[in-house]
Order: sequence, then structure tokens, then C-alpha cells
Amino acid sequence: MELARSFTTGGHTLRYTEFGTGDTLVVLTHGQLMTRRMHAPLARSLADAGYRVITLDLLGHGESDRPTRSWEYSMSIWATQVVALLDHLGVDQAVIGGTSLGANVSLEVAVAAPERVLGLVIEMPVLDNAIVAGLMAFAPLLFTARFLPAVVRGVAWLADKVPSGDQWVDVVTDTLRQEPAAMAAAVHGIFFGRIAPPKALRMAITAPALVIGHRRDPIHPFGDADMLANELPNSLFVEAESPFELRFRPERLTGHITGFLETIS
Repeated sequence: MELARSFTTGGHTLRYTEFGTGDTLVVLTHGQLMTRRMHAPLARSLADAGYRVITLDLLGHGESDRPTRSWEYSMSIWATQVVALLDHLGVDQAVIGGTSLGANVSLEVAVAAPERVLGLVIEMPVLDNAIVAGLMAFAPLLFTARFLPAVVRGVAWLADKVPSGDQWVDVVTDTLRQEPAAMAAAVHGIFFGRIAPPKALRMAITAPALVIGHRRDPIHPFGDADMLANELPNSLFVEAESPFELRFRPERLTGHITGFLETIS
């Protein structure tokens, strides 16, 4: 079962897809500028293993609303949207997970509403060691969206011409379909908000956590994932072979995720 649905929070409509019908709910959130489609293969695998899974387009991404005011975007605001999703579904607790931006949002959920978090699945968190690389990677996107919006529109126009139907081609074209003002507002909101909970708050997160990190990626340094796993008092750490293992050779990591869910559900 895969059902595309929506709900409204804070005056905005957010879109999500529901997989499976298990008793334990898993909510998966995507990376920056990406969409919920990136987690569809993992969601299907977890649904086949007996879990109910939601993939969510956070505000400013995918099919969710894309406001153009930067103050409507921050990690903590996205976290409140995840909690609002649980309220909408009538679910008291869920496993909250995500990749990159979604990993940081998951940590914010655990800080803001710990009673709602059954467990965490954190892939490629962006913490203290990633700040310089993150600024170098995303500052040009902010500049382009603000001052060269025709470039962003042109890339989106070209993405619309690419035939759909392949999972990862569709993930890439989804990411390229940006609206300049909304893209600029989202990146601006991240830069001028809290990137992640500070160390003292991370160390107070008691929910069971599976942390996945990998080497050879300066934006998601291995040191951040390893550091987080040591900070969280109830965590497991798994080293991925690359940023692409869960996407293209998912069996090993999916096994780790499923095994972790079995221990907490």
C-alpha cells in the first residue's frame, strides 16, 4: 500500500506518502532541497518488514507549499511540522529518521518533543565539523537563487524535460525543480537559524538511536556522525561504505535499520 496524502499546519499544506500498515510508525525526512521520493525504496523495504512508514516533504520541498519568507524556515520549525504530522495521524510516538537536513530535523524533534520519539535513525548528520564545507556548498546556491533566478528557473525547465520513471533519475530531477524565491528563503533560513541542537542538548537525548556515517564527504563528515554516536547515551553506530550505499546497495544498511527497529518496537 502506497498512499499520497496531505495535511495542513501553520497555514501551509505538507505532502506525504504512507507505506505499509504496521503498528510501529517510522517517519523519514529528506536532505536539503531534495524530496520524499529519496526514501521511497527504504520505506518499501521497511513496510515489507511490517512497519508503517511515512515519507514527508518538509515545507519548501517537493510537493509541499513553498513560502518565500526566510523566517518560515529553520530546523526547529521543520521539527514542529514532524510533530504536527504525528498529531494529524493520531500517533503518540514514532521512530523519527532522516538524512542530512532530515537527520538534523530528527535531532530537533528529539529535543523539542522527546515524549513523541520512540527512536531515531540518523544518517549523515551535519554538525560541528561540517560548517565550513556546508557554507562553501550552499552559499553559491543562495547567491544564485537571489541574484540569478533565471538560472534556477532554467535548470528546473530542463529537469521537466527529462523522462520520468527511474527512481534515482526522478530524485535528481525533483531536486533540480526549484523555485528561486522559495529556494533562497529556505537556504537563508538554515544559515541564520540553528543548524542542529548544541552538544549539551544532544547529550540529553535518551531515545535509542541508530547513527549512520561514512567517510569521504566533507559536507557530512565521518567525524560528525561518530561524535554524535558517542554523545547520545543510547546509540548504535554503523559505518556506511559511501554516501550512496543506502541508495544503490541498500541490503546491508537496511538490515541494520530493520534490526534496530526490532529492538525498540
